[in-house]
Amino acid sequence: MTTGIPDSLERLSHTDLIGVVRELIGEVGRLRTENEKLSGALTKLKVEHQAVKDELARLKNLPPRPPQKPSGMDKATDRGVSGGAGAKSPTGEKSSRRRGSQLDKLTIDATVVVRAKAPAGSRHKGYEEIVVQDLNLSPQVTLYCRERWETPEGERIIAALDPGIVGGYGPNLHRFVLALHFSGQVTCERIVALLNGMGVLISKRQVVRLLTAKLETFRAEDEAVLKAGLGGAYVTVDDTGARHAGKSGYTTQIGSDTFTVFRTGPSKSRLAFLSRLCGGTTLYVINDAALDYMKDRQLPQVAIGKFADHKERIFSRPEDWERHLQALDLTDLDVTPDPVLIASEGALWGAIRHQGLLPDTVIVSDDAGQFRVGIHALCWVHAERLVHKLVPANDKQRNAIEVAKRMIWWFYGSLKEYKLAPSPQQAKVLRARFDRIFNRGRTGYVILDRLLRRLFRHKDALLRVLDRPEIPLNTNASENDIRAFVTKRKISGGTVSDRGRDARDIMLGLAKTCMKLKLSFYEFLGDRLGIPGAQIPHLAELIRPAPS
Repeated sequence: MTTGIPDSLERLSHTDLIGVVRELIGEVGRLRTENEKLSGALTKLKVEHQAVKDELARLKNLPPRPPQKPSGMDKATDRGVSGGAGAKSPTGEKSSRRRGSQLDKLTIDATVVVRAKAPAGSRHKGYEEIVVQDLNLSPQVTLYCRERWETPEGERIIAALDPGIVGGYGPNLHRFVLALHFSGQVTCERIVALLNGMGVLISKRQVVRLLTAKLETFRAEDEAVLKAGLGGAYVTVDDTGARHAGKSGYTTQIGSDTFTVFRTGPSKSRLAFLSRLCGGTTLYVINDAALDYMKDRQLPQVAIGKFADHKERIFSRPEDWERHLQALDLTDLDVTPDPVLIASEGALWGAIRHQGLLPDTVIVSDDAGQFRVGIHALCWVHAERLVHKLVPANDKQRNAIEVAKRMIWWFYGSLKEYKLAPSPQQAKVLRARFDRIFNRGRTGYVILDRLLRRLFRHKDALLRVLDRPEIPLNTNASENDIRAFVTKRKISGGTVSDRGRDARDIMLGLAKTCMKLKLSFYEFLGDRLGIPGAQIPHLAELIRPAPS
């Protein structure tokens, strides 16, 4: 009777058969792993192919492909009752709470009684009131006759104009142009068209001059805002591309719930980020913080010893710092890591601590390498987005992704609850739960396993909120702030002059800061330009944390 088993297998012993089966099982596992690698490579090729198609569509001026939708983890894990009219309750029903009247914020300038024609015998029943807001924009042209005198010594004296007048235009027009361009995102061409239509004779060149006039006053306040903000509990950071003088650059956003600043430069490296954190000062300092930074970045101990043994520690100019590096024979070394780069980063970090900046401040970022300095925390939305962007090749991988996402969402919701009522016991429970989610062995999807292990290595940064519950869990605020900059870039393109670049960064940052402090940017501009009206205190004083 034929069994259907090859003769070679029939002659094998029981032990040999077990060995063959084990080899076959191992081969199946190897083939499965190889198949997953090929599936991952195919998915990567699809993504690259789609990127090429998107670039081709852009060059042909075709409509772009819709971006990938966010997972919605942040909103889905909000368990509190939402506020505001039209908001939904946790049960999904529309809230019945109505907004209060906003008319009590207005000041009545005039009262007009409107008479009605009533027939004889009618009785007066009081008044029905309605508040009407209106705006009157009209040009006002003033001729200034400036007295001229000549002293006995032959010196000519001319009466000074109001300091608010810039190039033949008054402070009110100056404020209007600044508010339109930076707060309203109106281009210079449209501002010119609008003002010309109202009867104001002005050109695009004159509008650009108004946008960059009196910049030093605003620059000083912007730098003071940054220094005050860097002394808070946390900052969130992000960056985006920028065009300046026909070249590609990068704009870095630094902010919190009370302030926002923008800084644009040709690089987004860690060296550039540390330079922007210095608060507008060019300073290199060798202190304990700088030496510790160099040690953490694995700079050779011989180089660290040269800095520690040298008496000169503070350098106020880049040229002085370069000469110091040459004197220590570091510029000619061709080793990894680059000693000049690491030493410069360490000296900038020493300058930051020397100025008292970032004393205990947590830097919350999206895991970009240039932001990993000081006390660091990672954005949970960006971490979950890595899982959300995975493209499964079969049902097993798809199920593994869904399970991982569900566990991450559940854990993220628990972190939100912990921020409301932190406790050491709950922090211990959450740390153990984090280990079970991100260090739970194989999921059946190799790429997902690698991603979870990668996130597990960032455990301290992801769970920083357990030690500092006042910090945010994500960088959504930074992305919201930088969206205004991206909108400005799309509308107006890049900048040409350095003053134009600085004016864009400074004024957009101050506008965002006023919004966060619940201040009117229009009134802020009026106060800083000397226009009578509301008195706006110095923004840095409103941002600087109260002494403990």
